[in-house]
Amino acid sequence: QVQLVESGGGLVQAGDSLRLSCAASGPTFSSYAMAWFRQAPGKERKFVGAMSGSGDSTMYVDSVKDRFTLSRDNAKNTVYLQMNKLKPEDTAVYYCAARTIGAAPRTGASSYDSWGQGTQVTVSS
Repeated sequence: QVQLVESGGGLVQAGDSLRLSCAASGPTFSSYAMAWFRQAPGKERKFVGAMSGSGDSTMYVDSVKDRFTLSRDNAKNTVYLQMNKLKPEDTAVYYCAARTIGAAPRTGASSYDSWGQGTQVTVSS
């Protein structure tokens, strides 16, 4: 497992942008698939997007395609989630996750073995 620390959440208005960051420990960051999940109050944690270890493959849930963009800087052991055109329904705690057993991205939470503590994103209408 690795240690993950998210940052960048906050309170914004609809239409605004935020960039979340997730810093990871460990020397083999480029071998991990990384993902973002989110959990709204009273709801289950849901997949947002994931990226392969090399960064050449990404996948997103349909509701954020064309608005959210994943990127990673393997030299800094950091993955980013750029969120544009935010909507109130994007309000949730956002979690970063690492899949240390493989570099290929997956959509299921059970595929990830390390999780951050979460960062709150609140979008007001």
